[in-house]
Amino acid sequence: MDPMTWLRHRTGAAPVALRERILVHVARVGALDMPHALARAGAGALRDVTDTPGDRSVALDLLAADGLITLAMLWCAEHEPAALGRVARALTEPAPAT
Repeated sequence: MDPMTWLRHRTGAAPVALRERILVHVARVGALDMPHALARAGAGALRDVTDTPGDRSVALDLLAADGLITLAMLWCAEHEPAALGRVARALTEPAPAT
């Protein structure tokens, strides 16, 4: 299964607005290997949250960030278990600005 099909399958039960926001954030980071693309997209979503006023308008991006980071770890667990630790450590490092 190609990575985008996997992503669509894994987000299929999510509310439509959240699924679409996740896909938008993934599209913003471009073509990277899947766990890093998901992690970078999650960091970008979180940066969107922290760069805006703390009101409810950022709730969907906060949920997307959580989902994207979870998806990055899930991808590793399913496809690259040996990379799980490396990807988890990378999540704690500052992401480059997109």
